[in-house]
Amino acid sequence: MTVSMAVDLAPRRGLRLRNPVMTASGTFGYGVEYARLVDINRLGAIVCKGITLEPRIGNPSPRLAETPAGLLNSIGLENVGLQAVLREKAPIWATWDVPVVVNIAGETVEEYARMAEALEGVPGVAGLELNISCPNVDAGGMAFGSSADAAAEVTAAVRSACQQPLLVKLSPNVGDITEIALAVEAAGADALTLVNTFLGMVIDVNKRRPFLPRGVGGLSGPAIRPLAVRMVYEVARVVRIPIVGIGGITNAEDALQFLMAGATAVQVGTASFVNPRASLDVVEGLRAWAEVHGLQDIREIIGVAQQPAA
Repeated sequence: MTVSMAVDLAPRRGLRLRNPVMTASGTFGYGVEYARLVDINRLGAIVCKGITLEPRIGNPSPRLAETPAGLLNSIGLENVGLQAVLREKAPIWATWDVPVVVNIAGETVEEYARMAEALEGVPGVAGLELNISCPNVDAGGMAFGSSADAAAEVTAAVRSACQQPLLVKLSPNVGDITEIALAVEAAGADALTLVNTFLGMVIDVNKRRPFLPRGVGGLSGPAIRPLAVRMVYEVARVVRIPIVGIGGITNAEDALQFLMAGATAVQVGTASFVNPRASLDVVEGLRAWAEVHGLQDIREIIGVAQQPAA
């Protein structure tokens, strides 16, 4: 029996994936780097690293610190900038069978809207992921994702500037993530991505100072998975749009937890640094699990953990 693995993240606008496994922004480059290592066309979608209106050199090094079952990063949105993406990356994406979602970040609402307008209708760009949750920049990023009003304002501005599928990536570093999720949904988001990294810190005990120059960084990896699953579960109970779950996924069982909590798709992030094939391993593992358990469609398990026990 063949299991249908396809899911749709934007039914009204058309962002249909051949399977529910995506790569996470900031962990898969622009896709071209990994295309030499894995068959990217077998993935559900690729989310490119976050881009900004102008090129950014990012934060000073060191930018990474390994932690128990995780990774603390302070990259600072280093990227080539919007124009280089349009000129150099999008033409390559247009030749692929896998959809590419562009993660965008800005310092002002106007910057987000300008980027969305510039990316509208560009061959190779299947949709946008609005990054209002990056903890490693001084302006923009998490500042927009920390309140329902600010998150709704930037989402509405981007929605007005473009008609392509729009995902909004939420921060876990907030008081009530469901309030922000509902505000973003009402403002026009097609789907939600949650969660981005958790704020953390590592102290260099020899220098007696924070290891990262900025002090704090974003914690990712298996250590955050139970927290992320809980947030997906909570948000799935109140919104009607699809959710993309992210946080510490290394194998199919991890991905299944997010799907059963209510996510329609998942993103594999930090695991790709350890195993470049991690996302493909999750695809294969999900299909094998579905076949063993007699599923006809992977969507049969979306949100099953929300249902009362029999």
